[in-house]
Amino acid sequence: MQLAVLGGFVVAGMAPLLHRWFGARTPLVLSLLPASMMIWLLGLWPVIASGEAVLLEWAWVPGLDITLTFLIDGLSWLFALLILGIGALVLVYTGDYLHGHQDLPRFLVVLIAFMMSMLGLVLSDNLVTLFVFWELTSITSFLLIGFHHGDLSARKAAQQGLYVTAGGGLALLAGFVMLAQAGGSWSLAELTMRGDALRSHALYLPMLFCLLVGAFTKSAQFPFHFWLPSAMAAPTPVSAYLHSATMVKAGVFLLARLHPALGGTDAWTLSLSLVGAFTMATGAFLAIQHTNIKKLLAYSTVMALGTLTMLLGLGTPEALVAFVAFLLAHSLYKGALFMVAGILDHETGTKDVTHMGGLRHVMPRTAVVAAVAALSLAGMPPLLGFVGKELMLESALAATQYRVVIVGLTSVAAFLTLAVAAIVAFRPFYGALRRTPRTPHEAPPGMLAGPALLAGLSLLFGLAPGWLDGLVVATIAGLGATDHDVHLALWHGINLPLVLSLVSLALGLMVWRRWDRLRAHLARLRPFMARGPEAGYEALMAGMVAAAEWQTRMLQNGHIRNYLIVTLLTLLGLVGHALLFRHAPNLNVPVAAYPHEAVVAGLMVAGAVAACVMRSRLAAVAAVGIMGFSVALVFVLFSAPDLAITQLLVETLTVILLVLVLFRLPRFATLSTPTERARDLVVAGLSGIMITLLMFSVLGGERLPRISDFLVANSQPQGHGHNIVNVILVDFRALDTLGEMFVLALAAIGVLAMLRFHAESGGTAPTPPRESENG
Repeated sequence: MQLAVLGGFVVAGMAPLLHRWFGARTPLVLSLLPASMMIWLLGLWPVIASGEAVLLEWAWVPGLDITLTFLIDGLSWLFALLILGIGALVLVYTGDYLHGHQDLPRFLVVLIAFMMSMLGLVLSDNLVTLFVFWELTSITSFLLIGFHHGDLSARKAAQQGLYVTAGGGLALLAGFVMLAQAGGSWSLAELTMRGDALRSHALYLPMLFCLLVGAFTKSAQFPFHFWLPSAMAAPTPVSAYLHSATMVKAGVFLLARLHPALGGTDAWTLSLSLVGAFTMATGAFLAIQHTNIKKLLAYSTVMALGTLTMLLGLGTPEALVAFVAFLLAHSLYKGALFMVAGILDHETGTKDVTHMGGLRHVMPRTAVVAAVAALSLAGMPPLLGFVGKELMLESALAATQYRVVIVGLTSVAAFLTLAVAAIVAFRPFYGALRRTPRTPHEAPPGMLAGPALLAGLSLLFGLAPGWLDGLVVATIAGLGATDHDVHLALWHGINLPLVLSLVSLALGLMVWRRWDRLRAHLARLRPFMARGPEAGYEALMAGMVAAAEWQTRMLQNGHIRNYLIVTLLTLLGLVGHALLFRHAPNLNVPVAAYPHEAVVAGLMVAGAVAACVMRSRLAAVAAVGIMGFSVALVFVLFSAPDLAITQLLVETLTVILLVLVLFRLPRFATLSTPTERARDLVVAGLSGIMITLLMFSVLGGERLPRISDFLVANSQPQGHGHNIVNVILVDFRALDTLGEMFVLALAAIGVLAMLRFHAESGGTAPTPPRESENG
């Protein structure tokens, strides 16, 4: 399977070539990839049904405990089937939706890459590889949302989705690092067996916070929910795939995968159940305010994601059963409804449901598919959505903490979602036939096959939910709920969840009948809602731009002196702080063992001082050369001839370069004020003191064995050479030697370029600038 996933990225890169060969049939050909992988996964069902897991190990970076290991249990098996099955249908749908589009090959490249990224995410057992696939889904979804890159709104939506999910990804990375430290492993399979140690660890709360931020941003939980409806600027195949069945469920999958290890605490239960319930009600409330059919469905997706998060927070075996049933139901009906939305847009030229009507006369098959899928969204029998909704209500009623709040928010979401479903099912298709920008007609078979199959499965599993018992048992086993009997049924008798469903039905129909007037009343709340989380995001982005402009004006003002000051002050702040407060500096000043060492040191000091006080540029260059050659002498005195040669060559070339440059510079002038020179003196003095103390500390604080002993002992047995200097340069320090060669070559090229420039500009020796009284 690892080779299949990696090979999928290769197939994605070959999409343009395949398009040359197969033309408009390319999406249909590419759909064979997920279909074949899905068949392979179905072959594992006997193993999955027995409650066992398949671990496919493949060492990637063994030294760092990083493996490309795939864990296939009931949970990952279900998610992988949804990714591949709906992915294949979306590819078939794309063939007709984007038929003749000039950028279809580019779209297919990114869509297949996203599919493989999402598949790798749900199958990964190692935290590092999971994070790699996690970030790949963010990058590929950014490209898919911004597919219409000529549209400003599409680019803005793509950036918003990327910033939110990538920001959450950074928090997730920190959470993964703490999780691995606390659990002593990077393997999810091992971490799930160490739940007690993780929950009692001191890092549990910060770890949980970081992991929740990462999952909440990906799965559009409040207050990060705003990016998902904005992403509807993407083509409909993207909306049907990324934002109903796959990417937005990545965060939910992560929470489900970590539930056995981190779940069960008050922090976990309250965070997930309350945030999920509030997100559920918020999504349903915002949905009824929109007339764009994709926005209606997007906010209902936010509602569903909140529901799934809430059920994981409740964490009881009954809630986990409801989680699996609701997850499967949502994937089926939401994928179908988004494809129906694309059909309506494609055939009518508008996404506004208030501009549609009577389409059942010209699009009868689409009307039937939309009705079945919408009824499942509404939670009406005999659809699978009804089974999931009843189980969800039952779990909410059994909540032990904040029961009133959770049940209240759940009930509000239930009847508002029913109203959204009624709007989608009836508003475009019933009533008088209305004029639309395009003359509507029935969708082509390729666009209708996918939603028809998904809606049909919703009806089939609703009529026979018992067929899913084995799948639910296997999936909740991956969630840590073992030995729990599952018997899904369409009818559980007259009970409190059924009563709540009937109340939701009545209230939902009331909202649907008065939807136009209700929208007018809700429009008064728009100024208040405009100051919500999305406004905070926009303010944050604007503040970052303003801060970047300010620091650019302050730090990058074109004066190299300012750049040096900022660099040195940063070095003083970081290294100086660590040196003074974390490590006691060594103040034992070394004394020269021989007089000639003191002479060389004196030459270095004299050269440095002379370079600072000289009024003549040529004299200053000469003083710098004295200091450089003195450094070369230091290398010779301490048995480093290779460094001495390099220093001599570089210093010679540097002096030549400086002399040649001086002939091109204007006359020397005093450009700084006395105050600025005093400031520069203080910064330079502090930097020199810090480097001096640092060197003293290094020389006096030797704690490790000398590396020279290792080099002497291993030059012949490991380097197979009798000249120790050659072995060090060629074997032990090969990259360092290569770097020195590069520096020398670069300096030589610079000198050659300046000499050639001089020869081409006249060929006569330039006259040195006259030295004024100031230089």
